[in-house]
Amino acid sequence: MTVIGTGYLGATHAACMAELGHEVLGVDVDEAKIASLRDGKVPFFEPGLSEVLERNLADESLSFSTAYEDAAAFAQVHFLAVGTPQKKGSFAADLTYVRQVITSLVPLLEGDHLIFGKSTVPVGTAAELQELADSLASPGASVEIAWNPEFLREGFAVKDTITPDRIVVGVREGSTAADVAQEVYATAIENGTPFLVTDLATSELVKVSANAFLATKISFINAVAEICENTGADVVQLADAIGHDDRIGRKFLGAGLGFGGGCLPKDIRAFMARAGELGTDQALTFLREVDSINMRRRDRVVQLAKEVCGGSVLGKRVTVLGAAFKPNSDDVRDSPALSVAGSLSLQGADVSVYDPEAMDNAR
Repeated sequence: MTVIGTGYLGATHAACMAELGHEVLGVDVDEAKIASLRDGKVPFFEPGLSEVLERNLADESLSFSTAYEDAAAFAQVHFLAVGTPQKKGSFAADLTYVRQVITSLVPLLEGDHLIFGKSTVPVGTAAELQELADSLASPGASVEIAWNPEFLREGFAVKDTITPDRIVVGVREGSTAADVAQEVYATAIENGTPFLVTDLATSELVKVSANAFLATKISFINAVAEICENTGADVVQLADAIGHDDRIGRKFLGAGLGFGGGCLPKDIRAFMARAGELGTDQALTFLREVDSINMRRRDRVVQLAKEVCGGSVLGKRVTVLGAAFKPNSDDVRDSPALSVAGSLSLQGADVSVYDPEAMDNAR
């Protein structure tokens, strides 16, 4: 199989698929990234991934290339794992990289090929990409698009890939793509991982719906924290108490700075944007408040720092412990901690930032 895109998602998927016994070719147009991976160096921090990478490079089950021609010749099963960032000046997802994979790969394919999308995309993307692939395929070539969303947690990506809590595969009617996916994930399925087959639209919505739910849960407890702060109640004890209800659970009920990173913020915004395009924007208006509560937490922490410093941080020395958006990561995308650090600096504080893993990315 090939994995196209070797960023956080793609590099992890490629290495872990090789670990599960597959022959894998990772493909990326970024020459520096490919050179690093060939040398056994992961270009980001993820616990345990370096060992998996080195082990599978050594036994030659994993290799890397910058050429789509190599991908076309290497396998008939491909995983699309490129980024879908937020568009500048818009809430919508930018699908440029996703479309580039199809336009670069499909014309080179001969025979039957299956492309599993793993990137987080707006609902309807797989159907659009199928039309694009059909228009680009050479005579005699058959290219099918299926969707297999990822559910990785940064800091636990190796575990989440090798022993996922569920596998979702979206296929078109009459497809045999689910059978291929069962072969790919045979080890996990044999170990009891639920294997769910849906239509394409449902599989695309599963990922963004999961992220929207998690974001909502985080913003809920942070909204309650505002009430607790004004009444003297203890939000930690409150979260413990409601978390004992198994319909709610304790996870994601830690009040604090809110969420950040490269997934939750941009995914809920893209979800809202897509709902608007579909004429169902009213259905997701609550996510605007989820986003607003989340951003408000950063302002509140800056305000608390000013209160501790007597009303102003001008000339005060302040240390921010943490630069990544979460522990055990070097990912500083939309980092709440760096947002706070920047705001304090703009108000005249002498700010120092420390993070055990993310200092290079934070600078």
